[in-house]
Amino acid sequence: MLNGLYEHLPPVAVTIIALSIMLIGGFLMTRLTSLFKLPNVTGYIVVGILIGPFCLDLIPKDILVHTEFLPDIALAFIAFSTGEFFKLDVLKKNGVKVMIITLFESLAASVLVFILTYVILRLPLAFSIVLSALAAATAPASTLMTIRQTGAKGDFVDTLLQVVALDDIVGLVAYSVAISIAVASTSGDGFRFSGIAVPLLTNLGVIAVGALFGVVMKLAIAKRKSSDNRLIIAIALLFTFCGICAMLEISPLLGCMSMGMVYINLTGDDKLFKQLNYFSPPILLLFFVRSGISFDLKALISPSGSLGATPLIVIGVLYFIVRIAGKYGGAFAGSAAAGKDRKVRNYLGLALIPQAGVAIGLAALGARTLGGETGNALQTIILSSSVLYELIGPASAKLSLYLSGAYSNKIETIVPVEEEAAKEKNEVELLIERINTIREELPKREANPAEEAFTEEAENFDLYYPNQRKTGFRGRR
Repeated sequence: MLNGLYEHLPPVAVTIIALSIMLIGGFLMTRLTSLFKLPNVTGYIVVGILIGPFCLDLIPKDILVHTEFLPDIALAFIAFSTGEFFKLDVLKKNGVKVMIITLFESLAASVLVFILTYVILRLPLAFSIVLSALAAATAPASTLMTIRQTGAKGDFVDTLLQVVALDDIVGLVAYSVAISIAVASTSGDGFRFSGIAVPLLTNLGVIAVGALFGVVMKLAIAKRKSSDNRLIIAIALLFTFCGICAMLEISPLLGCMSMGMVYINLTGDDKLFKQLNYFSPPILLLFFVRSGISFDLKALISPSGSLGATPLIVIGVLYFIVRIAGKYGGAFAGSAAAGKDRKVRNYLGLALIPQAGVAIGLAALGARTLGGETGNALQTIILSSSVLYELIGPASAKLSLYLSGAYSNKIETIVPVEEEAAKEKNEVELLIERINTIREELPKREANPAEEAFTEEAENFDLYYPNQRKTGFRGRR
């Protein structure tokens, strides 16, 4: 639609205008999705599809080439934030059980998807094995948002957060192995053990280097109180690490996750993660909108859009259903094997449905590596299914939290009272006791230096000019 205008503008102007359209469109779409209680990522992907070349055509295709760095940068922020949930004191309590559950649910989804695509649908090995690896990953953002909105807590929530965090590690390792097998199968060189060993050793090296960057980040930030300086140093280190990984043509995800894990365990400083969360939304918005722009809608719905003899719409629908079955069945079996209680076993799988950030980023990397029809089909399937997962994922997560008893709207459930104490008090006394308990559990408000300075100045003003507030002016001397 605007291609005629873009042809008469300098490349810099085209890029800036395109980015502004992406930012404005993404923001406006979130106003709509918030009305339906949907996550922002859903709106970003949808608006990307709408303004992309397959709908309104407001964004030139060249913008995808000019912003190839966005997936690496955005996923670096996502992975670093995920590292915050790998606190050693928390992992020591349920580490083994959580690992069992994670392996069961992630591998079950991958195995079922591989059987569907390669054995039943007879699709190419390269496509089948990479799509199967991507099925293991979940989207922590939707789950975290739902937990915060409901105020859920307890063993179910702790287990869910740890599984979601470990899930992406399994997905990243599975993707590294799968992409090496896929490249070997398409190159004609045949399968070699080194094709798996080298990527695994490479990822171990990336984890080690990321841990080293976490130590450097701790040393560089530890004594700095200015939030601006802390943010600059953290972003500089993340960008440096991403640049090194891009130079070596490897994914920065595991390394950034390792960086976040080392930093949080060395410092216990969760404020840095909050500061990065305030900085990263525009970057994540551009990343998801860009993913929507690259989504080939016509290939999914047109009769000619297919991989081999199978239409992409059929592959997408079956993938959507089979992955959910694998996640739920694997979580059920894993919880039973780990000895978790009935509520965790029955409802954990409902909270593992969302799939967006990491899967979309890996699909973009996979599409770039495989190229051609296979790469385009891979990204189209992941993007289209991610939209559906993000539509039903938050609702499923909220249902699982409710059914497991992790949250409730009844004050009797939120603040239980011992049975003996309940017999000795009437309803009003019990209500007062519960209110006092809630008040004690509320986090204390941290002092703001700027607010303290303002208050101190106001107190000094009252000290020197006690009549000012009454008269509205200072008395003349």
